[in-house]
Amino acid sequence: MSYQTTSVQTVTGWLGRLLRLDLRVFQEIRSDPSASTWSLLVVVAASFMSGLGSWLWWVFRLDGSEGEAFLKTALLGGLLQVGVWFLWVYIAYQVLARAYGAHADFYEMIRTMGFAFAPMGLAVFMAISSLTIPFGVIPVVAAVLLTTVAIEATTTAESHQVILANLAGFAVFALVMGILANIGEMAPEGGGHIGGIAPGIFFFALD
Repeated sequence: MSYQTTSVQTVTGWLGRLLRLDLRVFQEIRSDPSASTWSLLVVVAASFMSGLGSWLWWVFRLDGSEGEAFLKTALLGGLLQVGVWFLWVYIAYQVLARAYGAHADFYEMIRTMGFAFAPMGLAVFMAISSLTIPFGVIPVVAAVLLTTVAIEATTTAESHQVILANLAGFAVFALVMGILANIGEMAPEGGGHIGGIAPGIFFFALD
């Protein structure tokens, strides 16, 4: 399939099928080399929307520093999350290839895991104060579950190996994002510290 045939309509169709939980779509994404660019765009968009959700939470709940919050959680946080997502994919790939000796294609994993990261965009609804925690946690859980299926479409590894490899990658992802939440922490006018350079649920520092 050429790059030209992977149109916006094709991509929205893939996302629609994922929304309907038609998981066979990963086979199509895996086999389309031109889907790599679209996969990255999905990760970028989902990360920005995640950061937008935590920024809107700040705007609606706290006073002051809206510009700083937007810079840290939506822009810098979203950008850094894209980089850390690559680390997630790489760790999962290394566990499969080196620890288990299974056949795995790194670029196919980028394609499928990128689209599987789309649920992270639902964190934009963290702006709804009464649903902040659910819309912070559910997208993360959904992304972990979908990326497990996404990896299975690209490897000969057994299911339990895929699960462990994905959890290893996600653990590193969560650890790094948690560290970023404690960098450049922001202090609202009422005092205390809320979060740092991270989007979505990872914006909130736990100290």
